[in-house]
Amino acid sequence: MSSFVWMKVLESAPERYDRGVRMLSRGRIDGVRAAVAGLAVRRGRRVLDIGCGTGALTLACLERDADVIAIDRSPGMLDVARQRPLPKGARVRWIEASAAEIEDHVPPASLDAVVSCLAFSEMDPPEQDYALRAAFSRLVPKGVLFVCDEVVPRSRTRRALSRALRAPLVALTYALTQTTTRPVEHLPERIAAAGFKHVAEERIWGDTFAVVQGLKPEDAFHVPPLEPDT
Repeated sequence: MSSFVWMKVLESAPERYDRGVRMLSRGRIDGVRAAVAGLAVRRGRRVLDIGCGTGALTLACLERDADVIAIDRSPGMLDVARQRPLPKGARVRWIEASAAEIEDHVPPASLDAVVSCLAFSEMDPPEQDYALRAAFSRLVPKGVLFVCDEVVPRSRTRRALSRALRAPLVALTYALTQTTTRPVEHLPERIAAAGFKHVAEERIWGDTFAVVQGLKPEDAFHVPPLEPDT
């Protein structure tokens, strides 16, 4: 799924973002979002969506009667999200903020679940680690985390193929947007390092996309997130 680098181009036209991501995923991204929303909301109603974009995963959670805080750094993407038809009585807060500002908008130990889809690949590694620790501190004990994103394939052959396919797309995307995305590396290990237990990973789409979940232990104490490196 090296073509997910094109997300940065799609973000320049937020009204076409959802259609473009469905095309890049061959229509399979909606199924991933629905499955994650179902698992997350089953564990409780208070959900944070990190990097909500145009609100597709947020909507999937709202349709399951969750209370959602949805954050994204892009005002254009949030404008599209706010225009979505919502279920009757939907409870959602759309917040323009980056992952590094989670602690400014969400109280500690106030969430049952944290979800994120195709957002971590747009962060640099220090911000990714910060977001994971912030998610841990904002979850109640036994709260759950789900991160879905493009990842580095495990086999040497697949890694080489992925880099070869990605390189020209990265160059063109950077020329058009001066930004890019990068596959997330060592995601399960870093989720565990943030304090989560029972970390499980499912790889799909040729080992290039992962759904990783973690559980905040019942006896976990509050660990404040570290400041991201500047």
